[in-house]
Amino acid sequence: MTQRADLDTDGPEPGGGGRQRSIDAGSELDPVHPVPSPESSGEPDTAQRTGATAVAVSTRGLTTAEVAERVARGEVNDVPVRSSRSIGEIVRGNVFTRFNALIGVLWVIMLIVAPIQDSLFGFVIVANTGIGIIQELRAKKTLDNLAVIGEAKPTVRRDGVAAEISTSEIVLGDLIEIGPGDKIVVDGAVVEADGLEIDESLLTGEADPVLKKPGDPVMSGSFVVAGGGSFTATKVGREAYAAQLAEEASRFTLVHSELRSGISTILKYVTWLMIPTSIGLVISQLVVKDDNFKESIAYTVGGIVPMIPEGLVLLTSVAFAIGVIRLGRKQCLVQELPAIEGLARVDTVCLDKTGTLTEGGMDVTELRLLDGSDDSYVRKVLGALGESDPRPNASLQAIIDSYPDNEEWRCTESLPFSSARKYSGASFSEGNGESSTWLLGAPDVLLPTGDPTLTEIDHLNEQGLRVLLLAQAAGELDSPTVSQGARAAALVVLEQRLRPDAADTLRYFDEQNVAAKVISGDNAVSVGAVAGKLDLPGAENTVDARTLPADQGEMAQALEDNAVFGRVTPQQKRDMVGALQSRGHTVAMTGDGVNDVLALKDADIGVSMGSGSEATRAVAQIVLLNNSFATLPSVVAEGRRVIGNITRVATLFLVKTVYSVLLALLVVCTQVEYLFLPRHLTLLSTLTIGVPAFFLALAPNKERAQPHFVRRVMRYAIPGGAIAATATFATYLLARHHYTGPAAREAETSAATLTLFLIAIWVLAIIARPYTWWRIALIGTMGFGFLLVMVVPWLQDFFKLQLVGTTMPWGAVGIAAVAALGIELAFRWVDRRVPA
Repeated sequence: MTQRADLDTDGPEPGGGGRQRSIDAGSELDPVHPVPSPESSGEPDTAQRTGATAVAVSTRGLTTAEVAERVARGEVNDVPVRSSRSIGEIVRGNVFTRFNALIGVLWVIMLIVAPIQDSLFGFVIVANTGIGIIQELRAKKTLDNLAVIGEAKPTVRRDGVAAEISTSEIVLGDLIEIGPGDKIVVDGAVVEADGLEIDESLLTGEADPVLKKPGDPVMSGSFVVAGGGSFTATKVGREAYAAQLAEEASRFTLVHSELRSGISTILKYVTWLMIPTSIGLVISQLVVKDDNFKESIAYTVGGIVPMIPEGLVLLTSVAFAIGVIRLGRKQCLVQELPAIEGLARVDTVCLDKTGTLTEGGMDVTELRLLDGSDDSYVRKVLGALGESDPRPNASLQAIIDSYPDNEEWRCTESLPFSSARKYSGASFSEGNGESSTWLLGAPDVLLPTGDPTLTEIDHLNEQGLRVLLLAQAAGELDSPTVSQGARAAALVVLEQRLRPDAADTLRYFDEQNVAAKVISGDNAVSVGAVAGKLDLPGAENTVDARTLPADQGEMAQALEDNAVFGRVTPQQKRDMVGALQSRGHTVAMTGDGVNDVLALKDADIGVSMGSGSEATRAVAQIVLLNNSFATLPSVVAEGRRVIGNITRVATLFLVKTVYSVLLALLVVCTQVEYLFLPRHLTLLSTLTIGVPAFFLALAPNKERAQPHFVRRVMRYAIPGGAIAATATFATYLLARHHYTGPAAREAETSAATLTLFLIAIWVLAIIARPYTWWRIALIGTMGFGFLLVMVVPWLQDFFKLQLVGTTMPWGAVGIAAVAALGIELAFRWVDRRVPA
């Protein structure tokens, strides 16, 4: 197997495109001492070209019969790879909740002791839960379909033929080929290795890549950063190391997020408030008051049910699910739900240049000979370098397209590209008995400081061109100082293709106050020129990352002051993400190459291109399957829509919780009958919270989400709920003194209901700002619905609401108006005191 040398400093490492190739032990692989293999019917062992060795395993892989035997024995990589929760988990997660259980008990009680009107809240919960299940099932279908598209396809060698298969089809003993960017999908032992370096940091925390030789173990969950080779699977399925740590299948998990943890905190406090309040209310209504027993129970339940913000949890799940569906339609795979929330909070996005701002393809525009080099000879060298790589990246593919194969030369040793070195190399036997060693990579790394050629290169870089230096090495390829004293032979000038949508995308981020930082392994001047063509603010101030300070604080300041960075190593990318986070920034990182993995893992949100390496797709929370940078604005906008709207509607739910708890406490303290029956609060909740919240949660919202969700919501909910409870209870007490006779209680409740509805609809009007035609129509429709209930006779009887006289109803309106003004002033005071 020939080593795949990567010349692209920060580009994707494409796979073989699904192609199959026969493994001919007599041509591509040189025979060594034959050692019978227990897995391969006595096939002789083979080794790679010079520079690679082999272990006692057949390099032709398993036979079809051997694969069938292992499948029959169950020795298959059967870890369930799911991108979403199972159907059973979705149903259980939506049905079996703490508050559904409480409401269910109360519902059964009301079905027994009260008319059906007072049990409407139970039917609403059933309908809402059903909506939540349906939406999440739709999201599951979308995610599962996208996961199949984005699934890693390892290359497995069987019967001497290499082909891509599904990860779940790997069997024990399979021979799996690996190259730069490939993820190790099962545990195994190295069979062939040519400069194979594997990063195990995601498993062990050790940042330095590990050089692997034949016989060395490899662990699932690690990935290849340089070199190539193959390994045989020794542990598959749940026995593999990564599977024992945690099943990657749980990608659709409700992992930590501020939104969900904040709602959980609110629900915890609500639960503790409900317990003593409910006990006091029960005692007050059932023991202290000598009323009809069934009616007392109905009023007691009417006081307990509205304390529960059950719709808030449901609405959050629905908003997330619909967000997943919307993004799925744009070929965007969300591997973790909280990623949608995280996108709403992003204020800095770090962009990899190659594959993000530029397209994968390149073109050789010029070959500049140096130091009297012969043109035909240099072309032979480039042709040989191209022939040595069976899976070329964008840079080398451009060279292959421009210079024909050199069949006279044979590659005897290769040095794989690494982002730390910034160059690759190969040694050749030239066919005439002579041998030579060549390096191809970054000119400013291979040439000594002050070399006059660097000035010429700077002029090319300023035009946005990419330049590779071809140099002949004086020493051995495996020497750590092989680049020292290398003789420059030619400059290969490449033109990168800008993505047509990149400029508009960068402009969007600028308009949304999201700082864009271009972080690339390429020459800093070249990266700055590309950013300048795309009108990125600050592109004129390009920083060579080799000059950046190691201190995190100083690096953070440099990142704040500049926007374009070149010659960035993989570890520096990771450090840059950490430095930005240390300044309180929420960082999204985009990338597609193996050198981006560490930074993607540490970023708040990792975004990978669908054509990127398996390793980047594995650690990213979001995968752009269409490889379109232009999809990012839609992704960010969807995140902002979800989190912004949930923050808005949470205020509606929690205002209701606050005023419900306070009303119950006022009733207990004053020893009066509770104000409302369940039917009254069901009507109010539906018109002022339930229906409006559903529409508001799905509305467009471009505001960047702010931190401290609980504090931000409660600073509105507490004053709003307190004013609503006080005004409503005041109306109720006045009504108790105003009305007498057998119909007094219905009149009292009706007056209190009118006050509370007007206050709640005003809170809705505040939350719905800024107004649009449909928001005004929504508020008007809810108001019209309440008016119908108050004037249509059969609806009056159904909800047991009827305004009596004019004095008290107008008094209720006046109290509501004063309370609405108080809430308006309170909300504005909070806005001024605590900036959004």
